[in-house]
Amino acid sequence: MKSPIAARALILGAAATLLQLVMVIAFAWPATHIAPRDVPLVVAGPQSAAVAQQLERHQPGAFDIEERADEAAARQALTDREAYGAIVTTPAGPRVIVASAASPLISQQLTQVAQQLAGVKAVPVQDVVTADADDPRGAGFGAMALPLIMSGIAGAVLLTFLIPSLAWRLVGAVTFAVLGGLATAALAQGWLSILPGDYLAVSGVMALAILAVTGTVAGLAAAIGRAGIGLGALTFLLVGNPLSAATSAPELLPQPWGMIGQLLPPGAAVSLLRSVAFFDGANAGGPLTVLLVWAAAALALFGIGARRARGPQEAQAADHREPALAS
Repeated sequence: MKSPIAARALILGAAATLLQLVMVIAFAWPATHIAPRDVPLVVAGPQSAAVAQQLERHQPGAFDIEERADEAAARQALTDREAYGAIVTTPAGPRVIVASAASPLISQQLTQVAQQLAGVKAVPVQDVVTADADDPRGAGFGAMALPLIMSGIAGAVLLTFLIPSLAWRLVGAVTFAVLGGLATAALAQGWLSILPGDYLAVSGVMALAILAVTGTVAGLAAAIGRAGIGLGALTFLLVGNPLSAATSAPELLPQPWGMIGQLLPPGAAVSLLRSVAFFDGANAGGPLTVLLVWAAAALALFGIGARRARGPQEAQAADHREPALAS
């Protein structure tokens, strides 16, 4: 009697250890491999070609360099989210233009690279799209991603276990997304004061992100059973969150993982939120499409779950009809 229980306890202990190792790797590995990889960068000015060559020799493959006609064009590239920064050459030396709201970490790295190229301790830096004054390093912004994912998963678990009707589960997921988006945006822009931008637009992004996570996890549970909760939770928590680039940028993560992270709700939500909150929606089409696809997938999964639930009911109804016909 005790032997099977003891074996089960040992197996569960080993499985928990394996899960712990996977979680440590998932969160620590991307953080320890942060480095620029084809980071979009603009160079402008009379010596822009020479600067581009120097950058390529100094850090091969680190930057995806595009030359622009002048400083005004370089600034426009940053405000349109086509580049993270620019180096403008002048007779007095290089000048750096950054958009720290896109990635404070890249802004710091670009400034350091420009100093090394110029051989001076300080290079003039201008920030054309700044991070929030109460969150200059983006720490608060980056810290929002994990709670949104975990609360989304928790909401899906509660709906799955406590609401037997699939239709009302879907209603609950949408309600949670709308109210959660409104409340979280109010908290981020009000008390925490870490996000600028239009309140309704920011809350809409958060609502769509919550729906993508909660709806997909609850939809997986409806479509394939409660194992779907584990599948969805592990995907979004162990893959989506560390690859979301919430505290860095997709181009700083090892590839193709940086790109994969942008195809999952956490990474798409972070990119869309940056665009809406800091850049007036510039370059928001890609991440918005990703979140809409995940939301549509959640609805499709609920549809599969409804069909799956009707199967046994129709079979049972048929069994009841057959004796009546026989009599």
